[in-house]
Formats: sequence, structure tokens, C-alpha cells
Amino acid sequence: MVRILSVHEARQSVLRRETWEAADVPADRLERLRRATGRQVRTAEEGVAAIIADVRAHGDEALRHYSAALDGAEIGALEVPAERVRAAYRALDPALRQALHHSADRIRAFHEEQLRREVGWMGGQGEDRLGQLVRPLERVGIYAPGGQALYPSSVLMAAVPARVAGVREVVLVSPPSGPGGVADVILGAAHVAGVDRVFQVGGAQAIAALAYGTETVPRVDKIVGPGGLFVVLAMKQVFGVVGVAGLPGPTETLLIADESADPALVAADMLAQAEHDALASALLFTPSRSLARAVAQELARQVASLPRKAIVEESFRRGSAIVLTRDLEEAFDLANEYAPEHLCLLVAEPWAWLDRVEHAGGIFVGETACEALGDYILGPSHIMPTGRTARFSSPLNVRDFQKIITVFGAGEDTLRRLGPDAIRLAEAEGLRAHAEAIRKRIEA
Repeated sequence: MVRILSVHEARQSVLRRETWEAADVPADRLERLRRATGRQVRTAEEGVAAIIADVRAHGDEALRHYSAALDGAEIGALEVPAERVRAAYRALDPALRQALHHSADRIRAFHEEQLRREVGWMGGQGEDRLGQLVRPLERVGIYAPGGQALYPSSVLMAAVPARVAGVREVVLVSPPSGPGGVADVILGAAHVAGVDRVFQVGGAQAIAALAYGTETVPRVDKIVGPGGLFVVLAMKQVFGVVGVAGLPGPTETLLIADESADPALVAADMLAQAEHDALASALLFTPSRSLARAVAQELARQVASLPRKAIVEESFRRGSAIVLTRDLEEAFDLANEYAPEHLCLLVAEPWAWLDRVEHAGGIFVGETACEALGDYILGPSHIMPTGRTARFSSPLNVRDFQKIITVFGAGEDTLRRLGPDAIRLAEAEGLRAHAEAIRKRIEA
């Protein structure tokens, strides 16, 4: 099932990421877009642009139309009543409720610790003060996928840090998962995380509603959360009108392992990643040929019993593999080049290698700190940068829900001392009014 590649072969194949945008859109899906929009759209991007325009122009009416045309969901009231959310929470298995609370408590504790690290500051004295104020965003929107993929953990991982940051209002959008509307487990997680309002609408139309607002759905300041092709394209198109905490791409895990690693655990971690979807990427970098062969055997053995076997096998056909490196040094160099969402260190003395990591969304150190544990309950948010964006962006955290306001203060002495040079710079730029605004104060 799994390919064992050289570094050269890997560079020509699996290390070239497949993006949502590059994935083939089935012809029947494009035809559904044409029927739903009433336009001869040729690409998914054109279809999403048409949906956004319709939601902006027609509000709730467009949300109901596209929910019926694309999701097969006839929606009456768009907002899920608060009592329905509480009832869904009460209907959950008590052990699941306890697990949601346990996860939320650990996520909250981690992000409260981040909040204690000073960011806002003020220097100087009297009128001569400069600094930065930190203010939370006013309203944040969270997207939660529906259908077969239900991720209550992602609701916690997005909403709890927003609450810790001090966001005034947190709203959630999620497509109905059946006749009963939004799934109970999503509503239960929203209740645990302190979400204020829930709306049963999904897809590109939900993103448009959050960006522009409708009669029912309020406009937000920032959108966070995972989603499929149409959701990501919509986030991309509304960015600038609204903040977007990264454009989520296909999920990816990279494991670096040596001969000390347990092949069964390595294989289990790769399968845990590959079962997400066909575009998910699970890679193993190792200098050990014997480990590579043993992991390949374990993968073939363990996949047989998985309910999502077909998805796993497609993932390994498209973008998952074992890559043989010259040594661990080359493995870490290649990992920094790849900049994975998740980097798992299954090597002897893994903490000793931490300083070699330059680019990763999250580092899972040692065999017991598996990625699956971090997905649910360790504490840091599992919403992380994909597609090499870990080179310049960070996992979702408290700072994503805050903004900095710069404070400028200058007394008369500072005005006289700095003003003349500021005037020269303004005149050099041909901005005479700027220069005069300063000069008049000095003269006064």
C-alpha cells in the first residue's frame, strides 16, 4: 500500500503538495453549482463568487436557497434556539460531556497562560509616552463542518481561545447534518465552549453571511475554523472585508523516526492522519531501511480493520509515503523545507532535536505525545497552518483574537525637538499640509 521513496523521488511527487484548489472538482458538482447559481460557471472559484454575490445581495433568502440547492437542507429558522443547544448538550452521553469539558478546561488553561505573557506596553512619562494597547475583537465567527465529518474538537479549539482573549460575541455556523439540523455533538461542544449563537447554514454561503451579514446572521470581524474546497475559496474571496485566521488546506503530518521507534506506533500515527480525507498527507522520514520496511508491513496489517480504509488507501496513493533519508540531519533539513502542519519526533532523545526545527505548526515530542492526543485534549489549539504556511504563520492562539492599537504621545519639548526633521521629511514627500500641521504647532 505505501511507497518507500528516495529523497529525489519524494521531491518529484509527495513533497509537491496537492491543494484544495488544485483538486479535481467532479463534473456533477460543477453542474450542481450551475443549476444552483443560474450561471454558466466554469470553475469552483466562479461558483463561489456567484454564491457570495447572491448572499450579499439577497441575505437570508440566498442562504435558504443554497442550503436547499447544494446541501439538500430545507431550512426554516436559520438560528438554532439556545434551548435546542442546551437540550443537545444534555442529550449527549455523560462520558462524552465530561470529555468535552475536560478538553475545554485544558485548552482554556493553556491559552490563559499565553494571555499572562505581556504584549501591551507603555513607555515614557507625562505627555511623552509611546506604547501599544491590546484589545479583543468584538465578534468572531467559527465554521464547523457538518455531514459525515463532525469535529466538535475544532469547535472547542477555536471558541475557547476566543473566549480567553475576551471576544465579546462568538457565533458558529454549521450545515445541518440531517432532518434534526446541526448535530447534537456540535451543539454540545458549542455549549461547553461558550458560543453565543448558532446558525444552521454551511458552505460558501455561510462564509458570505459571516463576512457581510444578513437579516439574521450578524457580520463578524474574523472567521476561523476548518472547511472544504468551497469554504476555503469563500474565505479567500472575502478576506479583506473580514479577517481570516488562515486558509485551511488538506491536513498533513510528518514523522521523523529512527531505528529506536516502534513500527506499530509509527504506522498507527500515519493511519490516524490519512483517515481524515483523500487529500490528507502522512509522511515518514527515516534513515532506517529496516524501520521503513517494518512500518510498511504494519500499515498493510493495521489498515485492514479501519472503517475508513478506502479513504486511507486513496491518501497513500496520492500524497502519503515513506521517504528514506541519508541520516537524521537530512530528515530535519527536509522537514524544515516542507514546513509541516504537524511534526512528530519519534527518535531517541527527541528533546535534543528540538532546536533543529525551524518551520512547523506543532511539534509532538516523543512516542507518547502523539498527534491524536494533541488533536483532542493536550491544550494547544489543533488549528494549525498547512501547505508550507508554517514558514510565516502560527497555530490559532489568543493573539488571533486580539488587535494592537498604537498609542502616540508627545509633549512640547518633543514637538520642538523632533518637529523640524519631520517637516523636512514631509516636504521631501511633497506633502505640504503635513509639514504645515507640524510647523503651526511649533510656532504656537
